[in-house]
Amino acid sequence: MIAARAVHIREPGDETVLEVGPTQVREPGPGELLVEVAAAGLNRADLLQRRGRYPPPAGFPPDVPGLEFAGRVAAVGLGTHVFFPGDRVMGIIGGGAMATHLVIPEREVMRLPAGLSDTDAAAIPEAFVTAYDALFRQAHLAPGEWVLLHSVASGVGTAAVQLALAAGAKPIGTSRTAAKLLRCRDLGLVHGLRCEEPSFADRVATITDGHGADVILDTVGAAYFEENVHSLATCGRMVFIGLLGGPNATAPLGLWMQKRATIIGSVLRSRSPEEKAALAREASDRLLRLFESGHLKPVVDQVLPMSDVREAHRRLERNETFGKIVLAW
Repeated sequence: MIAARAVHIREPGDETVLEVGPTQVREPGPGELLVEVAAAGLNRADLLQRRGRYPPPAGFPPDVPGLEFAGRVAAVGLGTHVFFPGDRVMGIIGGGAMATHLVIPEREVMRLPAGLSDTDAAAIPEAFVTAYDALFRQAHLAPGEWVLLHSVASGVGTAAVQLALAAGAKPIGTSRTAAKLLRCRDLGLVHGLRCEEPSFADRVATITDGHGADVILDTVGAAYFEENVHSLATCGRMVFIGLLGGPNATAPLGLWMQKRATIIGSVLRSRSPEEKAALAREASDRLLRLFESGHLKPVVDQVLPMSDVREAHRRLERNETFGKIVLAW
């Protein structure tokens, strides 16, 4: 076993249950890498895990949060052939990323884009891979289509704006905060809608000349559901990746049928190792060169030391962030 340090959830509760302390990490097995973590991105799933509402999959530590990381390969197991000690890597993991070391299958790891710092890279995996998977692998967003992006100033939202524009699609973003929408203009967002209440379908119709959104990427869930249906174009596709506005909604089935719409639910954490490996390979092939060329860029709101994890949780819960909070060792 390897002596390490990690953020621990002492018991379910508010941010005061978080503490940094010693832990142990096993040696890498066949096909696995031991990664020395430099930084980890903070996600809302970490907040839910802290409250006891989102336990990690089997095999991951229930008391150590963290879904994404960047760092260096410290050791390799038998049968690895892509990465070697010293290589800079990043990735998504089922849990335990907020530790100084972690073990992960080699096939689920991505090479860190050249020219990026560890803290910038730690903001990439969850946001960009989630957005890429939802927009293109699930909803099949095509050039020229309209895409409605809720919570556009979030980590996934800022990633989705850039991915949509890079693919030749036309994004519309929503936020409750006008200042965040203004900042999204720097990412290329032309159409931003301030939504203090779930009322946006008429404005989407105006922007699209009555066509509607071909794809909706939704992090809100129930609170926006009916308005989403009204916003969809004929044969539109809606992908749910979050339920911040509640899990239970009333569906206008007649309108849904009339529009021949498709609803898709998507989550990465519970997918099989084979699915995660395939997604990591595809994301590496499609996205890494765009980061290296500057066409995509991680949006980091703030970098905090891992010892300030409580403040990071408070800040994310207050919805003060634009892009991602990253915690660094």
